[in-house]
Amino acid sequence: MFSIIPLLSVNQTFDIVLPVDGNNLKLGFYVYWNKIAEYWCMDITDYRVGKKVLSGIPLLTGENMLEQYKYLAIGSAYLVNLSGKLPDTPNDNNLGTSFQLIWSDTNVE
Repeated sequence: MFSIIPLLSVNQTFDIVLPVDGNNLKLGFYVYWNKIAEYWCMDITDYRVGKKVLSGIPLLTGENMLEQYKYLAIGSAYLVNLSGKLPDTPNDNNLGTSFQLIWSDTNVE
């Protein structure tokens, strides 16, 4: 099972309940444009532990962005280019339109 995470604006903060590994998991997100590096980042809060568990994760297409964080059991995250056009990285104005964040279980094969 997978979920589409709504990404709508710069410096967006929101909480969402996602089905992850058979449970409903409440996560908090802060999505922001890194002006110096010129890419999108996200911070993630896990409400099971009541604090931010990840900070500055680059939103890049390709592999599972959370692969190295499986021990947190917060799922898998993939950024998908819906337009099929290059470049394959979102810029400061097309994240929620041409690119979508897909969330799934921790161990996706």
